[in-house]
Amino acid sequence: MEFGYENLEVWNRSVDFAVKVIDIVENLDTSRKHFRLIEQMEACCTSISMNLAEGKGRNSKKEFVQFCYIARGSLYETMTLLEIFRRKKWLTDNDFAAIKKEGLQIAAMIKGLINSIYASMDKK
Repeated sequence: MEFGYENLEVWNRSVDFAVKVIDIVENLDTSRKHFRLIEQMEACCTSISMNLAEGKGRNSKKEFVQFCYIARGSLYETMTLLEIFRRKKWLTDNDFAAIKKEGLQIAAMIKGLINSIYASMDKK
């Protein structure tokens, strides 16, 4: 038996993405530990998959869509923090480019999920 969100490819990709971001954060190239920024990064990158899971567990498709939008916002927040880290030279351009590629794919998957939920709502 599985939870309903476990079969969502976008949820699985988001979990993998969070693990990669946390790995990046653990190896930041900075002499100071910016604990608040690191905590915020950990919160927003894990929030993507958590909101997808929570939305899947809600009672309506409308609520699920709202949680998908929140997940997308968390993804955008994650990418903004990563961009700040890149500009501070705590993160290499290559590492940023690789994680950005994954972020863009997840954003497209979230958009596709939202569109498919709306399409199923229109059929009723």
